[in-house]
Amino acid sequence: MQITRFLHAAIPVSNLEQSDHFYGTVLGLPKRDRTLTFSGTWYEIDGIQVHLIEVPTVIGDAQNAEKWGRNRHLAFSVADIDTTKEQLMAHGCEFQMSNSGRAALFVKDPDGHVIELGAIA
Repeated sequence: MQITRFLHAAIPVSNLEQSDHFYGTVLGLPKRDRTLTFSGTWYEIDGIQVHLIEVPTVIGDAQNAEKWGRNRHLAFSVADIDTTKEQLMAHGCEFQMSNSGRAALFVKDPDGHVIELGAIA
């Protein structure tokens, strides 16, 4: 087997409207057309897709409540960490700065999935 590229990450969500607002409006990910018949939304950035799939109940993982970055998470690069913080605060999103001291933070989506947003120098 030879894996040639990463295609997508699928994220179960319990409320597609709330999750669409978070991923599409708060994070600003661009939507991608999809033709499947089940409830969900696809986003794509730089050839990588994030698939939100609506399910009746999201079963959570055991979470490290003190350090969100130690949990399973998706990571996105951002242009400016200060602008990112301002946008998250404007939307009422709680976040944690990275404990490593680098320009990165962690935020949770409406179902508690952790998202890392980091500025790459």
